[in-house]
Amino acid sequence: MATTRNAHTVWTGNLTEGSGVVSLDSSGLGEYQVSWPSRAEEPNGKTSPEEMIAAAHSSCFSMALSNGLNSAGTPPTKLTTHAAVTLKPGTGITGIHLSVEGEVPGIDEDAFLRAAEEAKANCPVSQALAGTTITHTAKLV
Repeated sequence: MATTRNAHTVWTGNLTEGSGVVSLDSSGLGEYQVSWPSRAEEPNGKTSPEEMIAAAHSSCFSMALSNGLNSAGTPPTKLTTHAAVTLKPGTGITGIHLSVEGEVPGIDEDAFLRAAEEAKANCPVSQALAGTTITHTAKLV
């Protein structure tokens, strides 16, 4: 069964001096201020498309890795995934780096690295962002 999730943004003003509010419509979890300075300089209490991509990618990757590990008979106790999305103004998103630490009983480092590589390649967000260089590091803790 397919699902669709919705969000919307109301933007006022030009790119560099304007600002907007992103609303998470499907979940109703909140509204978040965005602006060009929060995107290209310091966040200053506002978010950016890149931060939202990082949130989506880290959660999708964690789900994919958890599923892969569980399917292999080694369910994780805990996975902590960080996603860093790099924006170069004038160029665009130049890369995403995923970093995961896992507590996974009964698995060795090589098997964990292979599972992380598979999750990176196959999570739906990675596939949606296939035009971007995506790297990762993984380690057991």
